[in-house]
Amino acid sequence: MKIKKVVCSAGKTGFFFDDQKAIKAGAKNDGNFYVGEPMTPGFTSVRQMGESISVMFILEDGQIAYGDCAAVQYSGAGGRDPLFLAENFIPVIEKEIAPKYEGLEITNFRDMADIVDKMVSPSTGKVYHTAIRYGVTQACLDAVAKSQNKLMAEVIAAEYGTQVSDTMIPIFTQSGDDRYMNADKMIMKAAAVLPHALFNHVEDKTGVNGEKLEAYVEWLRDRILEKKPREDYNPIFHIDVYGTLGLVFNNDFKRIAEYITGLAKKAQPFHLRIEGPVDMGEKQAQIEALATIRRYMEEMGTDAEIVADEWCNTFEDVVDFTKAKAGHMAQIKTPDLGGINNSIEAVLYCREHGMGAYLGGTCNETNRSAEVGAHVAMATQPKQYLAKPGMGVDEGYMIVFNEMSRILALRKAGL
Repeated sequence: MKIKKVVCSAGKTGFFFDDQKAIKAGAKNDGNFYVGEPMTPGFTSVRQMGESISVMFILEDGQIAYGDCAAVQYSGAGGRDPLFLAENFIPVIEKEIAPKYEGLEITNFRDMADIVDKMVSPSTGKVYHTAIRYGVTQACLDAVAKSQNKLMAEVIAAEYGTQVSDTMIPIFTQSGDDRYMNADKMIMKAAAVLPHALFNHVEDKTGVNGEKLEAYVEWLRDRILEKKPREDYNPIFHIDVYGTLGLVFNNDFKRIAEYITGLAKKAQPFHLRIEGPVDMGEKQAQIEALATIRRYMEEMGTDAEIVADEWCNTFEDVVDFTKAKAGHMAQIKTPDLGGINNSIEAVLYCREHGMGAYLGGTCNETNRSAEVGAHVAMATQPKQYLAKPGMGVDEGYMIVFNEMSRILALRKAGL
């Protein structure tokens, strides 16, 4: 079967693009807006609506395979590709990428993904924007699945030598700043991993001695014990602190390890993961810091874990953090890796080399990219998969839960 035509449509995402540089420089909230001037090229305001592009492959038999191009909330920051606007990138896809796929015989996912993921743009001399590679490779996977009458998860499993999970992958829900009301939603839905909680400011959120984070962990523990939806509900606490523990403890790694060890005791009987305890400002220093904190934690005998996020953006970064044991788990932030083939390989690399794999992403994705990601999760079996898009809990959780549930039901039915 061949791809007859490639069609693009402009879309919206489940959240926003935020100018991280302007926010760090002092832009203030005004309701859901930010007051201040944008500082990152491409932004027309500090916060603006998220945009996506649906890439649709029209197949010879009339079926339509598609994926969504999307980029992270903080686009253009930390070495990432620039702001992803549909009007700028639809012409690129139509002029440079579509001709490579139109008329192409559908073969296997890996070869078809490599076309866009490794291709150099004739207009820029560089590989394509991560968002383009992300969406086009989703469409490639869907096209192969439709041509073979298989689920996308089954295509991945066959090509990468894995097994599709026969149980749900634990879903990690994120609260945004509404960390109390949204935690209630997570508890009610029996989310397996919660709440992210967005502790990204020392004075307002974490506390100058970490006391506000401690109080929140105690509240969350007590709230679950009081409201748990069933007796065997035993979620993992996963809290992102955005490097604020480094600020609280002046990057004293032993003190940070001691604090996390104490925090884990407050979380009991629930297991604790802390994402991004420090942000050292560059990759090698970050690797050394997380590796050191992990060693101290192991010496202290705690079962708490730390999660790598900042400066761990690409497949190569995931490999480097894993080799150095820089953390117990790595977030594989799917849009930042470009083609979903890279996310697949990153999860498998982590699993093979003793690093916890967290198949993540961003609140600024779409329902389609979240659904395709659910197939990646079921086929590669990371420790957890992010509920996305959005920050409202209900919508993202519904999308990824329902897609994984459909996979399980169809396979059980032998279809």
